Amino acid sequence: MKILLVSPFDFTFPGGVNEHILHLDAQFRKRGHETRVLTPRSLGEDEYDDGHFIKLGTAVPIPANGSTARITLSPFVSGKVKDLLQRERFDIIHLHEPLAPALPLLVLLHSRTVNVGTFHAARSHNLGYLYGKPVLAHFFSKLHGRIAVSPAALEFVSRYFPGHYELIPNGIDVEVFRPDVPPIQRFGDRPTILFVGRYNESRKGFKYLLEALALVRREFPACLLLVVGPGDPRRFQWLIDRYELESHLHFVGPIAPHELPRYYTSCDVFCSPATGRESFGIVLLEAMASGRPVVASDIRGYRYVVRHGVEGLLVERKNPEALALALVHLLADRDLRERLGRAGRQRAERFSWSVIAEQTLAYYERLRAVDIRKAATPVPRPSITRIPLRGWWSGETP
Repeated sequence: MKILLVSPFDFTFPGGVNEHILHLDAQFRKRGHETRVLTPRSLGEDEYDDGHFIKLGTAVPIPANGSTARITLSPFVSGKVKDLLQRERFDIIHLHEPLAPALPLLVLLHSRTVNVGTFHAARSHNLGYLYGKPVLAHFFSKLHGRIAVSPAALEFVSRYFPGHYELIPNGIDVEVFRPDVPPIQRFGDRPTILFVGRYNESRKGFKYLLEALALVRREFPACLLLVVGPGDPRRFQWLIDRYELESHLHFVGPIAPHELPRYYTSCDVFCSPATGRESFGIVLLEAMASGRPVVASDIRGYRYVVRHGVEGLLVERKNPEALALALVHLLADRDLRERLGRAGRQRAERFSWSVIAEQTLAYYERLRAVDIRKAATPVPRPSITRIPLRGWWSGETP
């Protein structure tokens, strides 16, 4: 098949949706399919088409879902999108967050092929969906297939746009994240907890983890919290000083993707205290694939990935005491950590990108088969009731 993968988000900045697209793209090409990827371009970057990636429209930062989305709002690339679709004649166009402005909407406007949309987000509400529904409903109707990455994402989007959705989750590279990846030695002699993510974002719940760490320290005076990801530690300095946590924290900062697996295998327990608006939880899968037990908030998006007492422990969100109790429980019980870690690895293999790509391709084929059958079905000629002309001009009833 010839497949176009469309992202509303600038690929210069890392994010879960673009990671999803890159992994699908690699898996599809490995299986012999021809793929192209369409995204916005960064400010100052030229539009280009290198035969694989196509960048159209300048991305601008927009606050969204407790984070920042870098999307293009320009309608002026509409002609270029139309030319691209007419020239390439794709078999499948797969749009991620298909109702996001403006690139996916322009693609749907001009598409004349099978359109598939994957909905990634889960949040309490979306004003854009609410107020834009009269217009967005037209674009939604052009989707032949709809995918949700989790029950939380499905529940969220179907609140505004009900219909049938295929559940195909995010994936994990089980060859990259493995239990046998060598750990970083300098962290090996202390009970270690790992946090991965943009910790300045309030929805990540990092402040609750700091408050929990103050309690964990009472039972494990040598405990260490590794913090991997972008952010500014000074935002939490008041908490660090209040609980005297300086010697129990190591802020690593952003790291290259190839370094991340070593941090997972350097910890005893992985923790994600997110407060909500998480549709899935890729970091949970990364930890599970690495054979590490998980302590996480009991929120809808996380329940789909981690089963309480099987691969990890789920606790009440925004509750530092519950978080600390779960962390202490796991740090104190090596056998439990190993059992949960083994179960996590087994479950993660069900989410491997190879499995997810096969599910997605099978869905494409089903949609294409339906589309071909529709095209092959002759349209019946409408029956015409002839009305005598005399009845119109004379006012007589025919």
